[in-house]
Amino acid sequence: MGVTIADVASRAGVSKTTVSRVLNGKGEINENTVLKVRKAISELGYVPSAGAVGLARGTTQMIGMLVPDMAWAWAGIVQAVVETLETEGFGLRMLTWNRGEESLRRLGLQVAAKSFDGLLVIEPEGAMGYIAELHEAGLPVVLIDDRFQRPGFPYVATTNREGGAQAARHLLDIGRRRPLVVTGPEMFGCTQERLDGFVDVYAEAGIEIDQRGVVCGDFDFERCRSLVARALADGLEFDAVFAHNDPSAAGVLAALHEAGLWVPQDVAVVGFDDVEMASYTYPALTTIRQPMREMGEAAARLLLDHVRGSPKAAPSCIVPTSLVIRGSTSGPRSN
Repeated sequence: MGVTIADVASRAGVSKTTVSRVLNGKGEINENTVLKVRKAISELGYVPSAGAVGLARGTTQMIGMLVPDMAWAWAGIVQAVVETLETEGFGLRMLTWNRGEESLRRLGLQVAAKSFDGLLVIEPEGAMGYIAELHEAGLPVVLIDDRFQRPGFPYVATTNREGGAQAARHLLDIGRRRPLVVTGPEMFGCTQERLDGFVDVYAEAGIEIDQRGVVCGDFDFERCRSLVARALADGLEFDAVFAHNDPSAAGVLAALHEAGLWVPQDVAVVGFDDVEMASYTYPALTTIRQPMREMGEAAARLLLDHVRGSPKAAPSCIVPTSLVIRGSTSGPRSN
């Protein structure tokens, strides 16, 4: 036989009625009791039936958020989500995807217990199929994505192709005609979008970027530093670098400094994202701003619209990028 509500009650040391009230979100229950019941559910792997949960229990006023890990990269998005939800009277339950299948199992238990009314998701590596199944089963889901995944449920994304085009137009405006492009991982759609936007603008200006001028940096500081150092050692001539994220651009700056080159006099550098570190590099980094806070707010509002069943709920939302000019491109050229 499967795990029953009686088993959960026995493990938690409470009555079956109390377990039912926790599952249904009914009545005033001591927080310690709620935690004991939830722990018992998790340990036993209990999946409540629709009858046990109760279809008429209303909402939890909680939103779940699944992120790859608790790294600083998501801080702007998460803060905007929290502020938006609090304004609307909702709380946030954070979940991570850093333990693979175990994380998915815990997510499944939370969903089965109806711990939240909807789910925000950032970059669910290897879990898109499962997330899509949850949505198809009736859970409102919104993906916050900059990697050009286009699921069959609502998402919030940014204009990666236009961002690449903005970087190209700026470099052409300051006279840079021999760019090196340090891309992100080839598996990500945003990598191809950023590259296509950049290459197309140069092509319109009559400049073809050959294959030697495009290298894969994997969004990694050390790899990008090594790639640029190797390009310089191989005699590749370039007067600008477009890196597909800011840590990559920081690696580019490090390699150029180590080679005795001046930025931007010898080589101009443009990154992508406009994370906090972009203001602290030397020189400060010109970058394509990916609007993290706006994406977080838009995603939270989009999900709440779907949770509430609003007839005006949009299917998805695209938030535009913008160019932020700083010292890595704004100085004079050397002769």
